[in-house]
Amino acid sequence: MPAADSATVPARSRKKLLFADQFNTLDTLRWRVEIEPLPNSSVYAKQGKLVLNTQGGVTVWLKQPLRGNLQIEYTRKVLVANQPNDRLSDLNQFWMASEPTGTSLAKRSGKFEDYDQLPMYYVGMGGNTNTTTRFRKYQRNGTRTLLQEYTDVAHLLAPNHEYKIKTVVQNGTTSFWVDGRCFFTYQDPAPLPEGYFGFRATKSRQEITDLRVYQLE
Repeated sequence: MPAADSATVPARSRKKLLFADQFNTLDTLRWRVEIEPLPNSSVYAKQGKLVLNTQGGVTVWLKQPLRGNLQIEYTRKVLVANQPNDRLSDLNQFWMASEPTGTSLAKRSGKFEDYDQLPMYYVGMGGNTNTTTRFRKYQRNGTRTLLQEYTDVAHLLAPNHEYKIKTVVQNGTTSFWVDGRCFFTYQDPAPLPEGYFGFRATKSRQEITDLRVYQLE
């Protein structure tokens, strides 16, 4: 696979806004929180920010299933300011996730391994205490195929930096962009046509703002 950084910006497509959230409140009709039951752990929305402040694993799923060509955008920051859960690690996400049975997503505990059976794409940016950035496709048989990995500083996290994250799914290719730079792109021979999007993290304190989901041509 060629280096993802050599990818060009996707050609302009007409896009229609499907969903947006400014996170003034955490709307449980729109979002489902799966969080390990550990002390000093919480997920909440306040003053335009979705806050993930946890000792363990957490996934926040958008309950609306997504299909076809998509663009998902948001801003996200990993906070490091000497608070109890502060740890520079794991700006992660799942997308196009589905149950192998084809049913709606079952609720899980928030532990990372509980998601192994879901066919989906996954990026773990700054994982393993900010030593790896990985792109995987989870298969229906439970295999987590590693598509690409970085360990250099340019692809890891900086504390308290507001990252502009963009994910594109278009015509069988999915890509993951950070601050206008393509980290990963993958033309999937067996693309996932629909599924759910989720913010993912573990032991850290993070803020997410200005989520927008678009349907592309």
